[in-house]
Amino acid sequence: MIFKSTHIDEVKIIKPTIFEDNRGFFFESYHAQKFRDNGIDETFVQLNHSKSVKHTLRGLHYQKPQAQGKLVRCIYGEVLDVAVDIRKDSPSFRKWVSIKINSENKKQVYVPPGFAHGFLVLSDYAEIIYQCTELYNPKNDKGIIWNDSSINIEWGIKTPILSKKDSKLLPLNL
Repeated sequence: MIFKSTHIDEVKIIKPTIFEDNRGFFFESYHAQKFRDNGIDETFVQLNHSKSVKHTLRGLHYQKPQAQGKLVRCIYGEVLDVAVDIRKDSPSFRKWVSIKINSENKKQVYVPPGFAHGFLVLSDYAEIIYQCTELYNPKNDKGIIWNDSSINIEWGIKTPILSKKDSKLLPLNL
C-alpha cells in the first residue's frame, strides 16, 4: 500500500498494491499495522454501503459531538470525494480536499474525525463503501450545504441531485 498525504496532512489517499492475473485481482484494502505505521491509528466499528445515480451529491455530512473518521472506497463507478476541515482551531479550517476515486484506481480516502465528507457521482451510477470509527447516531448527525460560498468547493456541477435532508442544510456555522 502507498499512503499519500494531501495538502491537508491528516487526509490521506491510500493506493493498494494490486495483484492481477488471468483470474482477476487481489489486494489488501485494510491492514491495521500498515495504517498505524502511516499515521492512521483508528478502530473501524461500522461498514456502510451506498449506491447512487449520476449527479447525486451526498453531503456534506459530519457528526458532532461524537465525530466519525471514515475510510472511503468506490467499488463501482466513479465519484469526486471531498473532505472539508471543520476544526475551528485548525490552520486548514474551511479548506477542502477532493479526489476522484473509482473502481479502476481502487484508491481509498481516509477522512479523519473533525472533517465533513461528501461525494458527487460522476459515472452512470456508483457504489461506495466506507468504514467508520464511531457507530452512527442520528443525534450526532450534522451537515453543511454543498455549495457553501465560505468553503467554495469546485464540484463541477450546478444542479446536483440532493436528498430532501441535504437540500435543507445550511452554510457552515460552528
